[in-house]
Amino acid sequence: MKKSFKYRLLGDKETFAKADGWLTFCRRLYNVGLEQKITAYRQNKGRISCYDQINQLPELRAEFPEYRDVGSQVLQNVLERLDSAYKGFFRRIKSGDKAGFPRFRGRDRYDSFTLKQTGWKLDGKYLTIRNVGRFKIRLSRPIDGDIKTVTVRKETEKWYICFSCDNVHEKKLPQSDKAIGLDVGINSFLVDSEGISVDNPKYLRQSEKLLRVRQRTFSRRVKGSGGRKDARLLVAKAHENVKNQRNDFLHKVANHYITNYGVISIENLNVKGMVKNHHLSKSISDASWSKFFNLLAYKAEEAGRQLVKIPRFEPSSKTCSSCGAINQELKLSDRQWVCKNCGVLHDRDYNAAKNISRVGQTLQELTYGNG
Repeated sequence: MKKSFKYRLLGDKETFAKADGWLTFCRRLYNVGLEQKITAYRQNKGRISCYDQINQLPELRAEFPEYRDVGSQVLQNVLERLDSAYKGFFRRIKSGDKAGFPRFRGRDRYDSFTLKQTGWKLDGKYLTIRNVGRFKIRLSRPIDGDIKTVTVRKETEKWYICFSCDNVHEKKLPQSDKAIGLDVGINSFLVDSEGISVDNPKYLRQSEKLLRVRQRTFSRRVKGSGGRKDARLLVAKAHENVKNQRNDFLHKVANHYITNYGVISIENLNVKGMVKNHHLSKSISDASWSKFFNLLAYKAEEAGRQLVKIPRFEPSSKTCSSCGAINQELKLSDRQWVCKNCGVLHDRDYNAAKNISRVGQTLQELTYGNG
């Protein structure tokens, strides 16, 4: 299986200054490449391929000697990223989705570079990148598998390394016959089919006042001034804190269910479509359902668990988990309801979670059998 390992990088100012210089060169190349694509499109809707742009790199290095120190694979990856963003724009347009055209990258808007098999060397806790320098890695856990790419990233003045690996060993957990259904929500982050409700911490909502103050301070600073740069960093740190809190919460919840249950059933929600509802978009984004589902998926694969997604239009909330009758009159605002067929009082989310678990187990048996 594939997996990424992210660690903090430590080093001296000179080494990080060189890494910063690489980011600047990458950003400039990205912008030049984007300008080429725009120009080609304006001329009779022509295209310039990623392959053609990569073939122009030797000319670039000859004309601008400063690019000679930047790894060739790093520069190629910049053009590959641009090509992916450019093609993605047209793909989304064709499918009818809302799409933003790739933008030129301003200062501090290009934050990573990637190397493949050459240009770097790993020696225990130390990473050496040719023409940049030597870093110390804060190895919080061992690297597993075969390293395919190495990405150096800058986040709010801190530097990180991300190793993307293949053939990572699966860490199978002891087999479990226990099954659970999870119904995600906004008031509660989720309710499971055993009746346990996990509160929604709403980290973004909690930080909105601080973010507003820092955003206001940033907007009042003079463009290009040191004060504006410092204010921008404070805004970025506030967002980073929200992200770190949210990630820690999501990992802990996902780990709990992966550790204790063999079959985890969830709804195949169209989160992207739901976010278009401006009344719910901020709350859904703050809850990070998509991130949670992705964590469940990769952790389930690693642990040998089965993650089952039930069909998107399964009426899990409207179906009575006791008798199977469907309440067609149920509204989104109804948090409790009584089944007219059997008279059972239902909590909306708990009832949905039980139905999700039931349908998920049925699908799991049809797919994998009883063994």
